[in-house]
Amino acid sequence: MRHDKLQRELDLILMLSDSRYYSAEELSDRLNLSLRNVYYYLDFLRQSNFLVEKQGNRYRINRRSPFIKKLTTMLDFSEDEAIFISQLLDGANPSTPQVRSIRQKLNRFYDLNILDTAYIDEQYMRNVAVLYKAIKYEQMAKICGYESQHSQTKSNRIVEPFSMINHNTEVRCYELKSGQCKTFKLSRMEHVELIDLKWTFREQHRKMHTDVFMFSAEETTIVELILGKLSATLLLEEYPGSAAYLSPADDGRYGLRLPVCSFLGIGRFVKGLAEDIEVVAPEEFKDYLSRNKPKS
Repeated sequence: MRHDKLQRELDLILMLSDSRYYSAEELSDRLNLSLRNVYYYLDFLRQSNFLVEKQGNRYRINRRSPFIKKLTTMLDFSEDEAIFISQLLDGANPSTPQVRSIRQKLNRFYDLNILDTAYIDEQYMRNVAVLYKAIKYEQMAKICGYESQHSQTKSNRIVEPFSMINHNTEVRCYELKSGQCKTFKLSRMEHVELIDLKWTFREQHRKMHTDVFMFSAEETTIVELILGKLSATLLLEEYPGSAAYLSPADDGRYGLRLPVCSFLGIGRFVKGLAEDIEVVAPEEFKDYLSRNKPKS
């Protein structure tokens, strides 16, 4: 029946209008459709002027599709307004059902998880909002009047922004002119403009990771340790972010499986409490400790 077909089409539009991508298999399972019908409906949406985006083997509908734009004109928040609401929620009791519900809706529709945290200084809120759009819609941007720390000059940079970092004070971008991934500080930007061009260098994007010891790198290494109660307590006191990687073991000790950008930070910690820590992996970290034993 046409009614059933329309219901499936509407369900598909709702799913694909979410802020994430779905594979054809996920759509098939969630909507109880055959893969053949999923591809049929995707093609139907394209013919109906929906902007169906594909990333690898996953799909979503771009919110700039004419139908979505018309539907949300009266109810939609701007990106600036969504970020502002998220800021207000940070000052409310997170355990109340209303706060949880509103935040869930904001994160679902605006994908605010792009932002490192919800804290944004008023001085460059608009720049963050533009960069947020560039990341979400995978578009290029122009950073205008960027002040170089080395040359003390200002210039414009054409970039592909792909990650907000360090509490939204910095943005990780691929810079077209240099052909390199760079980290730009928002405090050095005059303003940011969105460019109506899609990313073309996605395969060159390299995110910058920062570990709990505040070392940064494009790649991380997993270090596995077994900590006694003393070392576990001190680790949590000095580096609270490590709590997510710590788990109790059966013998009263604690297992730690921690991604690190450098052996320097974790190495100092281990060497200072060597008698209370057992190094499990990797061998490269064991070799590093062996080569850097404290002088007697």
